[in-house]
Amino acid sequence: MSHIIYIMGVAGSGKTTIGKLLSLKTGLPFFDGDDFHPMENKEKMKAGHPLTDDDRQQWLQQLNALAIDKSKLKGAIIACSALKEKYRAILGTDIKGPVWVFLQGNYETIHERMKKRKDHFMPARLLQSQFDNLEIPASAFTADIKNDPDKIVELIMQYLNEQKQL
Repeated sequence: MSHIIYIMGVAGSGKTTIGKLLSLKTGLPFFDGDDFHPMENKEKMKAGHPLTDDDRQQWLQQLNALAIDKSKLKGAIIACSALKEKYRAILGTDIKGPVWVFLQGNYETIHERMKKRKDHFMPARLLQSQFDNLEIPASAFTADIKNDPDKIVELIMQYLNEQKQL
């Protein structure tokens, strides 16, 4: 059985860090959704403009195609903001039972993290637009980012095992 695990949340919530650590624990390959953004999207964000639904459409479809491809093998862990329910619907198209892990934190904590990041195309000043667009998922494992990354991964692993997802 293959598994597609989406690590979701606003920019700066730790998706890449958690995804990489979870990949080490599960043996599933990790893919960072940021690597799949077209250059136009990265340039738009770098210039301080939030992405629109239209900007995200091709990106979401590309991540879904990746998930479909990897689901034919042993699966994958994919970091993607997946801010809105309609984005998650696109990402889950033709995927049997994707697992959603929501990294939840408050604006202040995440803003401080983002101000410390170096060489990332997403400026901290766009964080509010991410929170404005965020629709908290109804069916996801939610992890509080106040926990350290190892603890978050431990909790995710416990959840995956309890749900017979591994």
